[in-house]
Amino acid sequence: MQEVSFSNPKLSNMKNVAADVKLGQGVIIYDFVNLYGCEIGDNTKIGTFVEIQKGAKIGNNCKISSHTFICEGVAIADNVFIGHSVTFINDRYPRATIHGGRLQTDDDWECIPTLVEEGASIGSGATVLGGITIGKNSIVGAGSVVTRSVPPGTIVAGNPAKTLRKINV
Repeated sequence: MQEVSFSNPKLSNMKNVAADVKLGQGVIIYDFVNLYGCEIGDNTKIGTFVEIQKGAKIGNNCKISSHTFICEGVAIADNVFIGHSVTFINDRYPRATIHGGRLQTDDDWECIPTLVEEGASIGSGATVLGGITIGKNSIVGAGSVVTRSVPPGTIVAGNPAKTLRKINV
């Protein structure tokens, strides 16, 4: 495990970073963060009230803004911006129980992976459904609900997110 910069060293106990988390060099983690079983690349900044679950991978030089939820199955490439309160979803048919009323376990559902490619930006309050790719250098507008893959170099917005235009990067 690498040395981590905490926003306030006196409050470093306000973070839940499990022993199985792989942290790159120069990672900055703010207060009230919950990280377990994930990988965080070099020079990435994790804002306050962020949860990153097991199996999620965050690249180098990313900014994950406050109140964001990154679930199992999400892979975020290098140089990606994730705005405040972005939510990723990895289950097409979420249920608390299976037939007969027994609580679901890991064996009762399928994790649907999501990929955010290099240089993409996702605006605050967006919801990203599972099984899609957000293309290289694309932009997702704030508050969008992304239900389909976003081509590289494209701006999308709305509910559901629709293409607004291509961009030159």
